[in-house]
Amino acid sequence: LVIQYQMKHEQDIECGGGYIKIGPQPDDQKKFGDPTPYYIMFGPDQCGYSAKRTHLIFSYKGKNLLRKTDLPWEADKFSHLFRLVVQPDNTYEVFLDGESKGKGNLKDDWDFLPPKKINDPNEKKPDDWVDEKKIDDPEDKKPDDWVEEKKIVDKDAKKPDDWDDEEDGEWEPPMKDNPDYKGEWKARRIDNPAYKGEWVHPQIDNPEYKEDNELYKYDNIGFVGIDLWQ
Repeated sequence: LVIQYQMKHEQDIECGGGYIKIGPQPDDQKKFGDPTPYYIMFGPDQCGYSAKRTHLIFSYKGKNLLRKTDLPWEADKFSHLFRLVVQPDNTYEVFLDGESKGKGNLKDDWDFLPPKKINDPNEKKPDDWVDEKKIDDPEDKKPDDWVEEKKIVDKDAKKPDDWDDEEDGEWEPPMKDNPDYKGEWKARRIDNPAYKGEWVHPQIDNPEYKEDNELYKYDNIGFVGIDLWQ
């Protein structure tokens, strides 16, 4: 399957898109638009400075699937040629102006199929499983002369001569940085002798998984449409 078209934005746009869509024969072609079901939607999409991508959406069993990672796109006022190639081995490649912008396998880059394996719901991590790799050394003790007070009273401070206890309240000397402050004490870390490693959840075959080697295939393509918005 090869889909190719040329697109040009005649003016600067902040938000907009120009997609080509293929799908089954619609009941009324005059009502073609965003709600119309389609098989593939392909083309540039942008909104603001962050959302700039080439959309490539496949419809599968009633769900529209976005690519797991975005394909690049930078908008300008020039004409650009977009081309999508989908092969019978479920591989694909996207070209922009003849340059490849992304390729791979449909099964890998879209969530067409559920995972082959799932976590066994009947298994759980044992209560006595130890997955803490490091622990505090129980033999490491804080030194008796360790100073944790960050601030101390400034003993050199004097109450101002114009201080009025009745009007200003009881005078208290200000605090200052403690020159002996050593920071928060922390025990040395050592290997945990009880460490069993990272627990891995046992997996089983997913009963909902069913292989499909014809993701690429569309037998009854009935329309090609252009969907524009801005």
